[in-house]
Amino acid sequence: MSNRFLKRYIVFVTLFLITGAVALYYSLPDISNHPTVKDAGIWDPPDISNLPNTAEAALVRYGKELIANTALYLGPKGTVGTMSNGMNCQNCHLQAGTRVNGNCFALVACSYPKFKARSGLQESIEFRINDCMERSLNGRKLDSNSREMRAFVSYLKWLGRDVPKKNELKGMGIPQLPFLSRAASPASGKTGYANKCQRCHGINGEGLLKSDSSGYLYPPLWGQNSYNMSAGIYLISKLAGYIKFNMPYTDFAQEPQVSDDEAWDIAAYICSQPRPEKYFAADWPVKASKPVDYPFPPYADSFSPIRHKFGPFAAIKKEKEKAGK
Repeated sequence: MSNRFLKRYIVFVTLFLITGAVALYYSLPDISNHPTVKDAGIWDPPDISNLPNTAEAALVRYGKELIANTALYLGPKGTVGTMSNGMNCQNCHLQAGTRVNGNCFALVACSYPKFKARSGLQESIEFRINDCMERSLNGRKLDSNSREMRAFVSYLKWLGRDVPKKNELKGMGIPQLPFLSRAASPASGKTGYANKCQRCHGINGEGLLKSDSSGYLYPPLWGQNSYNMSAGIYLISKLAGYIKFNMPYTDFAQEPQVSDDEAWDIAAYICSQPRPEKYFAADWPVKASKPVDYPFPPYADSFSPIRHKFGPFAAIKKEKEKAGK
């Protein structure tokens, strides 16, 4: 092979490879709008599949199981005990508490023990878990020394182990929607519920049981098998924010599918339906610290219970601020 032919061959092959590379580049999906570096302000939960095979790790895994499938272990047909209403913790804390804007658990490890105005106490993680057991799951307290309680705590501490006390993470808890200038409307919410919620949660908010009745595929939103009136999600502002950023539910975060007005009205409709009545006499020892949408008197202001339940809330908030509460 002559040197001239060899040079031409090398040039031809080089051009061929360059052309192929260019064609391949332009055939790939456009990733220009999808940065590979995650926003530093967004929480990236740890991967539980990376845990070793140790007794401590097994407790963390069991804790996640309890969060995701609470009813299987602690529900009406629970394998461990009959202690709750059949809902799962992740019905309120989506994806076992790892979903941003879905009431995630990122801040639990770094913020507890924590003072809570509702109890007027410095609460431990165990105290907070049992609050959910009695309120959101309308059930009974766990023994603080039980394997289940230790598993819950281990999972929550593991999940937030890398979150510093002073954090600037986005999407923690449930986002607060701007107040409406009017009262939230249960009548309008009924229409919104029929359009956006009914296909999963049922016409009567009864939810959808799994085929083996071990728990709910879609949880009940009212009725005797739902959360009781002392649950945090019973506050209309909490429920509206939860609906806005998470419903209708999909496995992956999406742009909101409901407007602010729809979210408030659907929340008003759900909160106007019957559910278990369970009250705690020690709640809100300082009455002026009650949230503006806490629907049960007595109050430190002159607004009615119905106003506190459905709003409008701006004037209530203004009076609280004026009083320095």
